[in-house]
Amino acid sequence: MTNTAKGKLTLGPLLFHWAPETRRDFYARIADEAELDCVYFGEVVCSKREPFFEKDNEAIVARLEAGGKQVVRSTLALMTLDREVAAARALAETGVLVEANDVACLQEVSGRPHVIGPYINVFNEGTQDVLIRGGAVRIVLPVEATAATVRVLASRSAVETELLVFGRQPLSVAMRCYHARSHELTKDSCQFVCGQDPDGLAADTIDGTHLLTINGTQTLSNGYLVLLRELASLRGMGVTHFRLSPQHVDMVAVARAYRAVLDHAITPEEASGDLAALTAAPWQNGFLHGREGLAWVEHELQPA
Repeated sequence: MTNTAKGKLTLGPLLFHWAPETRRDFYARIADEAELDCVYFGEVVCSKREPFFEKDNEAIVARLEAGGKQVVRSTLALMTLDREVAAARALAETGVLVEANDVACLQEVSGRPHVIGPYINVFNEGTQDVLIRGGAVRIVLPVEATAATVRVLASRSAVETELLVFGRQPLSVAMRCYHARSHELTKDSCQFVCGQDPDGLAADTIDGTHLLTINGTQTLSNGYLVLLRELASLRGMGVTHFRLSPQHVDMVAVARAYRAVLDHAITPEEASGDLAALTAAPWQNGFLHGREGLAWVEHELQPA
């Protein structure tokens, strides 16, 4: 495994609806080649997708673990059905480490070690303390968290703190499926049209500006969050885990670039050049710098 004193690198759950064979190949390469400490695995956006790939799940998990990765099983960001809550309960009862992404999941993992995902808003010490008392061993802070918030929560936390540092920023999950509606379909008869867009469907403003990305019931930023020059400062604040979100790019190469920066093998500027060759979407980092989320700020994080 990598030198965890310099920060652990994680891969968040796959948010998009990829074909089963594409998904299998992706995780096989991640297991064998990616320099990652932990992989989050599971459906977060829509439970209707699960039958397409659930038969592959245990084999994928076994291969990831054989590749030296810790595997955390992610749950839905919005649970609306009894069967979805029951599935989370059954998963927690197996004893695996679960990422809770909806407060409806908290009662199912309470008293067991678990991870709090970025869809549960943790912006203050009181919330943090309640979740830790419930058994949380790691908290993934929301993408909207500013550096001031991260500094306070990570520095005082008795548990691990994780932050997204690459990928489209998850902004919301809704009851309705925008992807289906864009094809004049309903959520119940969606025909799984989200699978037609492996990196999401662009949602533009009336003047044609790419602003958001639609992924089933989920809304994401159009641009990629890229935190490279901020990694050292975040590590100094107490952030222990740095999350990459799977996109339709070479994620092994992305992980290699971030790992090299965390290990001080290359500079953030050098890694930026490598990353620019892999990504076409604009880069964003505004939330962390106290700006609008789609902003790109060139300067370092401001000291406390």
